Amino acid sequence: MLALVALCLSLASSALGASWIAPGAVWQDTDGNKIDAHGGGVVKRGDTFYWVGQAASNQSPQMYSSTDLLNWKNLGSQASSVTGMWRPKIAKPNGSFWLYGQQDRYVLSLKSAQFLGGYSQSAKVHLPPNDYSYSDTGMFYDESSGKKTWYLLTSADHNVVQINRLNADGAVGDQVSNLIAGAYEAPGIVKADNVYFLIVSGKTGWRSNPNKVFSSSSINGPWTGGSDIAPAAENTYGSQNTFELTIKGSQATTYIYMGDAWDSTGGASSNYVWLPMNINTGAKTIQLQYHAMWKVDVNTGVVSYPATKKRYEAEDADLSGRSVVKGCDHCLSKRSVHQGYSSEVTFRNVTGTGSKQWLSFHYRVSNPEAGEAHILVNDEPAINISSLNSRAGYHNSIPVQLTLKPGDVNTITFGSTGKEDFEVSVDGIELFEQDDEEL
Repeated sequence: MLALVALCLSLASSALGASWIAPGAVWQDTDGNKIDAHGGGVVKRGDTFYWVGQAASNQSPQMYSSTDLLNWKNLGSQASSVTGMWRPKIAKPNGSFWLYGQQDRYVLSLKSAQFLGGYSQSAKVHLPPNDYSYSDTGMFYDESSGKKTWYLLTSADHNVVQINRLNADGAVGDQVSNLIAGAYEAPGIVKADNVYFLIVSGKTGWRSNPNKVFSSSSINGPWTGGSDIAPAAENTYGSQNTFELTIKGSQATTYIYMGDAWDSTGGASSNYVWLPMNINTGAKTIQLQYHAMWKVDVNTGVVSYPATKKRYEAEDADLSGRSVVKGCDHCLSKRSVHQGYSSEVTFRNVTGTGSKQWLSFHYRVSNPEAGEAHILVNDEPAINISSLNSRAGYHNSIPVQLTLKPGDVNTITFGSTGKEDFEVSVDGIELFEQDDEEL
């Protein structure tokens, strides 16, 4: 197994601005460190978004801030004495400031006199009507109905998804509705045109599954439906729901699905999958709109995607080992390099800028569990591409952010290791135009 390389492989460790949301890729904060906010949620105060989630090291609530949903500043732990708190969500101010999550399968609420930091335990309870314990929790802010806040709860011990109001004093109030339709967890709600949509995940541990959506004309239910929010084979693009964020812009309203791309233990190598949602209020359906890279203008609400600057086809690269050129119906050039065990494709004269830039590696694998792809940039050691993007091996286009030498002087070698029947079809490498944030 090839050794993993530290972020000094030109993984863009500088604090230059981020330019795109790349689902499944390693996201870094403004200090160049990997963002650590799993099972989280986002609130907006003024012109600033605040993302709170669990730090992988001890499950304490960690907060980040951003004005564009791209560049996130680490604001640190919000309750340094609290550990083992899963899926924290922050409630909008109602006299004080509150964080809610799950600890030891109890509902844990933390309170602070200030928005940032200083949170300490207020209550740790099971809830009526049946004194259930809870494992996955969510939150929904109903801006259009009196700015009410609702707490969403599920458990590994029972198959009831329930919705409770949050009282003005910070206590978790009465249950207003529930969903009893299967083994579900990881709840979140989004509202569009007065229709409430409840998104849930199946119970498959850290393994992703087809997340479902149910709908209702009232927060009080009843909830009906149960359709997939993405093609079933994609397993919600390798993620599990945690929160839904609505951006109401001057030109469009964009609904954002926030999901976690968990590793096998819910640990530090877990990444994030955020995608725009297409909501059909007539059909009562939601479909995630998958894009390898995208962003939303938080002022206008308009979604955009990067433009291609240059593309390098695999069949034009230097081939070694058991690499051969074959026909490829889905490839842009209708040809790709079929790469067997211990083979390499070397792209030369790749254009770099000397600063962070996005590249997309286009390839398919026969079985993501049977091996892994790796890349070598110039004279740097090899690195497992899955450590740069958790979608690697599961999707055709894998965005990776690298820093290349300025000019047409870079060499990128794509190879693979694994079982002898592990096969890779390499299409090419794509460079994207840089945004102002990257220049």
